[in-house]
Amino acid sequence: MSESGKQCMTGQSVADAELGNIVVRVNPRARRLIFRAVEGGFVVTVPPGTTWDNVGRGLETLRPRLREAQAKRNERLIDLNYRIETEYFKLALVEMDTLRFQARSEAGVMQIICPRNTDFFDSSLQVWLKKVISEALRKNAGRVLPPRLCVLSKRFGLPFHHVRINASSGRWGSCSIRKDINLSCYLLLLPGHLIDYVLLHELAHTRVMNHGLEFWALLDTLTGGKAKALRQELRNYRTSL
Repeated sequence: MSESGKQCMTGQSVADAELGNIVVRVNPRARRLIFRAVEGGFVVTVPPGTTWDNVGRGLETLRPRLREAQAKRNERLIDLNYRIETEYFKLALVEMDTLRFQARSEAGVMQIICPRNTDFFDSSLQVWLKKVISEALRKNAGRVLPPRLCVLSKRFGLPFHHVRINASSGRWGSCSIRKDINLSCYLLLLPGHLIDYVLLHELAHTRVMNHGLEFWALLDTLTGGKAKALRQELRNYRTSL
């Protein structure tokens, strides 16, 4: 961070490549750093005497939780205007003269039938809709992702031990030291080339477990020199509905 070492002043801000604009509010009664998600970034309330080094360390420590807080703030209401149109998953909600909700899903296409005059602002309904859609995503991800992972594994000579599909909203994928790969079902919300990027990222970890120079050199080779560009593009998407 460019202001490292300097004390923070109310109204000052610094840009974070992932989380957006970080605006400081100094509060004499504050005892710790408190981050609040806002449009375009975060407001952080800090005690007097806090430096930008302190803010930077707080960002790195809390980054996974801050990503989740930002994602929740940006969540879209699932209603009749909600659509998913990706290569491997399509969703539409339609209104009909029916007394009950109905969900139909097969081969990557899902339709949810909704009674007329449904109150989509009902929080319990939003929870149910997300659960139903996530379950459909998981089912379709199990059909799509493992075969694609196998193709890329064989093409680049990067064998893995086992693959599991989860509904993680914290990360796209992970790879253990035993070469077990976990993939989020929300990968189906990505364009095909970014799905491949995530799969190659995890396969690269079967050879290099860290994110050092060797890892990025390998991933750059696997992606035709586009590793950093694809990583930046992936940041425009989130692991949630």
